[in-house]
Amino acid sequence: MHKNQIGILLYRKLIKENDLFVKILLDNNSIVTGIVYGGSSSKKKNIYQIGYYLNLRLNKKNSNSLYIIEAEISYPLVGSIINDKFKLYCILSIVSLINISIVEGQIVKGLFENTDKFINNLITKKNWIILYCKWLFDLLKVIGYEIDYKSNLKNSFFDIELIIFTNIKNHNTYEFPHQFLANKTRIQSKYLEIIFTIFEKVFKSNHLNNINYKLPYSYINFKKLIINYLIKNHG
Repeated sequence: MHKNQIGILLYRKLIKENDLFVKILLDNNSIVTGIVYGGSSSKKKNIYQIGYYLNLRLNKKNSNSLYIIEAEISYPLVGSIINDKFKLYCILSIVSLINISIVEGQIVKGLFENTDKFINNLITKKNWIILYCKWLFDLLKVIGYEIDYKSNLKNSFFDIELIIFTNIKNHNTYEFPHQFLANKTRIQSKYLEIIFTIFEKVFKSNHLNNINYKLPYSYINFKKLIINYLIKNHG
């Protein structure tokens, strides 16, 4: 049996000579894994790049076998940002987070749509770092741990221990960057540091601890890159 779909490449591993084992987020919000024969060959290796959109042909001999995957690069062309270090690291960051947020056989409604929207904005818009922060909260929402900042605009603080918005300031609270997320103030490292802190607390406590995983290196590397840049250039 075979079927055609669109997906985003999340993971690849060389398993035999030129063959790849791959993990792909499909446009139906599910995961597929399979084998790409010759995927690392000179003819095909530029197709199977992490974060690329792919037109997929999925073939399966029977219900117990792995998919045999063939693909072509699809739009949007993520390769167009390959020379922008910040955007490249950003793509790798979101892909690494998705990779540990969903397993094969699971459907996470909204995951592909939110990611697709963000990647298109990453390619075309200037305020993409704000949209990245919103994507982090969108990810928490679709995997079941919503931080509903849009309904808490009147609450100035976020309690990192109780995981609630509040107007009471104490040693567990951070001033939530509502104005930053609304694109009403200039971009500063302190806003990103707060958002990263909140995201990591919720993601690790509620998700990673359940599966005994750690935050992926690609996410950590992007966080360091963007915060260091902002400290040096924007304060």
